Amino acid sequence: MAWAGASSAAGTSQPQPPLSSPLGGPPGAGGLPPGSGAGYHSPQSPIKPLPRREDVVPWSTLTGLTKKTLKTRIAPVFNAEQKALDGKVQRIQGFMVPMDTRPLQRHFLLTSVPLTCAFCIPGGPESMVEVKASVGVPYSLEPIVVEGEFKLLGNDEYGLFYRMVNAEPVK
Repeated sequence: MAWAGASSAAGTSQPQPPLSSPLGGPPGAGGLPPGSGAGYHSPQSPIKPLPRREDVVPWSTLTGLTKKTLKTRIAPVFNAEQKALDGKVQRIQGFMVPMDTRPLQRHFLLTSVPLTCAFCIPGGPESMVEVKASVGVPYSLEPIVVEGEFKLLGNDEYGLFYRMVNAEPVK
């Protein structure tokens, strides 16, 4: 999906490159506040978007959920497609957000789009998966694929919606 809302210096509308975000568009597209939704991959990013793969769960499956605002938190409302993934071995492709400075990561986040700065999350909780790996996964700015037991999180203390445990890297 391309966002054609940007204009060139001459004022004509130019098609933009495809985005890795399944929703596309600029930040705040569709009335979503920053920090929610699938995230936005800037066409100016030096990091290429996720390549298409048929052997992974697409981010559009994970980001296509509704949320319910409760008194103290926002809760996910998982659809049938997401519920079918729960408790089963799945493959997810994404960008690594490390939790520490070690070269091999055993606990990290996997996101649908790369980080734009070290202190910003690229989208909402539906755009990331917490990964707990059984082996160290080398840190990389390039997209990675991990395989492990996928879990839906209805009431996570950190506000996450998805977790993968016993994960291992996949080529």
